[in-house]
Amino acid sequence: MRSLMIAVLGLGLATPALADWQQTLDAARGQTVYWNAWGGDARTNAFIEWVGQQTEAKYGVKVEQVKLTDTATAVTQVISEKAAGKDSGGSVDMIWINGPNFLSMKEQGLLHGPFAADLPNAKYVDLGPEAAAAVDFTVPVEGYESAWRLARFVFTYDSAVVTTPPRDMAGFLDYAQAHPGRVTHPDVSNFMGATFLKQALVEFAPDKAALLAPVTDEAFENATGFLWEWYDAMRPFMWREGATFPENQSVQQQLLNDGEVDFGVSFDPASAAGAIAEGLLPDTARVFVPRGGSIGNISFVAIPYNAANREGAEVVANFLLDPATQAHQQNIEELGSFSVLDPARLSDEEKAVFAALPSSPALPKLEDLGPTLLEPHASWMTKLVDAWGERYTK
Repeated sequence: MRSLMIAVLGLGLATPALADWQQTLDAARGQTVYWNAWGGDARTNAFIEWVGQQTEAKYGVKVEQVKLTDTATAVTQVISEKAAGKDSGGSVDMIWINGPNFLSMKEQGLLHGPFAADLPNAKYVDLGPEAAAAVDFTVPVEGYESAWRLARFVFTYDSAVVTTPPRDMAGFLDYAQAHPGRVTHPDVSNFMGATFLKQALVEFAPDKAALLAPVTDEAFENATGFLWEWYDAMRPFMWREGATFPENQSVQQQLLNDGEVDFGVSFDPASAAGAIAEGLLPDTARVFVPRGGSIGNISFVAIPYNAANREGAEVVANFLLDPATQAHQQNIEELGSFSVLDPARLSDEEKAVFAALPSSPALPKLEDLGPTLLEPHASWMTKLVDAWGERYTK
């Protein structure tokens, strides 16, 4: 093992973390990793299936996706197992997690780690204290989750139908009033619906710095005054008069394709290009972001403290950061999600692979997406969703 690591690292001695990696690989062989991940996107599901094929062939590690409609389901499972005293052999090996769910698990001591910086492929990721991969909805990651895809909130539209999309969230009110029934968003119980509200919150809040701290009743009231005025004014002009909403972004995309609404939403700037290639949107579909930028974050995977196949989960997390994997992921013919890797850390050969990826008129350049707006502290989303439910579902 020692000679192998010396050969790999080109050093006199392997670092302890990387020297342990061969032990992790040995322990992982033969394991099946139950990856709990949102199952609402066919392209993401296909990518996860491909990951499992690759890790089984390379490392003898199988991947079974447990398709979730709500990440909180997996969190609740881990909480239940801890309450029952099941501190090993847990049923959840890895979770695609972000924001409030990560904060909840971290605060309750339900996460394995820190492990992320010890993954060999972490060398390709900027993990500095101010880096995007080091913070999740303002909460320091501290090695308890590992990045795997870059997300930016975007809107999708058919450029043959909509010649001038709204320039900001306030503009959606004007558009809805001029085109009744053509604007909607996913149900706010769904992450994408909540993000629609958060985008508006970030644009409208008079004190944006307050959104980065844990929410208080006073701060929430100050930040959401105009938000609710805007939403109250828009709701009667929304699809089905705002009485019901698409279940998720995929359902809303189908409504867009069917010509029933004028906009879709996504956390993937390549979503329109991918949907066009699959025949799910017309060739004239495009994406846009508000002129001031849009909310962005990194998607992470975390490993519960009691995961039965912890070593296998680390192997999968490491594979997700391999430059070849990230290039495959960024390919619009596959998934199309932007890479989380730092280009400056890639070799010339690795950069060339990314440069050769196929393009599309519907695929925006990174600079076209404008500034990345920070996610509010995770507690804001929880309170925002609860407040929306109290106002509009009773």
